Amino acid sequence: MAAVASVGQSVFYKIAGVSGFFAVIAGAYGSHAPSLNKPEAVKYKEVMQTGNLYHLVHTIVLLAVPFANKPKLVGGIFVTGMTLFSGSCYVVALAQNRKLGRLAPVGGTLLMAGWLAFLL
Repeated sequence: MAAVASVGQSVFYKIAGVSGFFAVIAGAYGSHAPSLNKPEAVKYKEVMQTGNLYHLVHTIVLLAVPFANKPKLVGGIFVTGMTLFSGSCYVVALAQNRKLGRLAPVGGTLLMAGWLAFLL
């Protein structure tokens, strides 16, 4: 029972709650933002949707992090990867400037590393 109590108290559940909240806000904003609903902004809206999809999926993954052998490592990698990847996508879409997405590949690499870190 002690393991269940410590899992339930994991900081990653709290981070997942906050992350999920902001992912829903970002998705709603991306769907309704006037600047992303113009014909010339179609590519930027797709970038916003990609960032949001990865944000939502990896928020759900955070719920499994307390069960990893090294939860602090796995969770830290995922949170950093989500922030860099999805955050870069959001910035690119909202600013409509692809040059601002230079950290997205680093974030994507960290998301891949996070999945592999479950093996440790």
